[in-house]
Amino acid sequence: MKKRFFVTGIDTDAGKTYVTVGLLKAAKRAGLKAIGLKPIAAGADRVEGNLRNDDALLIQQASSVKLAYEQVNPVVLEEAIAPHIAAMKEGRLVTASRLEGFIKGTLLTPHDLALVEGAGGWRVPLNDREFLSGVAKSLGFPVIMVVNMKLGCLNHTILTAEAIARDGLVLAGWVANTGAEKMPCYEENLASLAGMISAPLLGTLPWCESELDSQQVFDELLLAL
Repeated sequence: MKKRFFVTGIDTDAGKTYVTVGLLKAAKRAGLKAIGLKPIAAGADRVEGNLRNDDALLIQQASSVKLAYEQVNPVVLEEAIAPHIAAMKEGRLVTASRLEGFIKGTLLTPHDLALVEGAGGWRVPLNDREFLSGVAKSLGFPVIMVVNMKLGCLNHTILTAEAIARDGLVLAGWVANTGAEKMPCYEENLASLAGMISAPLLGTLPWCESELDSQQVFDELLLAL
């Protein structure tokens, strides 16, 4: 049975790519056919004349099912700013239906696990009328929410969980991502979130200095899905 999830964060730099890549590598170790997608990304460098986003490249490399870059990241924008503004500056129109079409086309490729990573937080605009959350809603995949444990995370996490529920999607669970330095009252904040969010805490990600240290964490996280 295929498992498919949409990965979102409570804001930008929450650790979505860290979680997505970690889960893809865990799936590869488990012998699963795993696909990771980053349908839209803002912030890219030119590599041999083509725009390439660092997060999308990491996702492409971590996937056990090998895909062309354009399948992993069909819409790549050069400036590292809000996607709808970057698209407007490039004279491009990005729509939810177009992104959905790209994703569904790529997911025709045989797989056991698919992770579709969002951009920024839940309500990131694609244009002046649509949000990236609309793509997640159309796909209907359960959502994995990545929480960067820092001051302000309680408000951002609760609001994001409420928005996901309001869009009619299932919150499969959330992941607590810890930075290089633990926030003040880390355990108390973690307990507060666990009590306020009905979805399960899938796992806590400690700060890992090496990939070897993080492998067991992500192996356990994969099993929790």
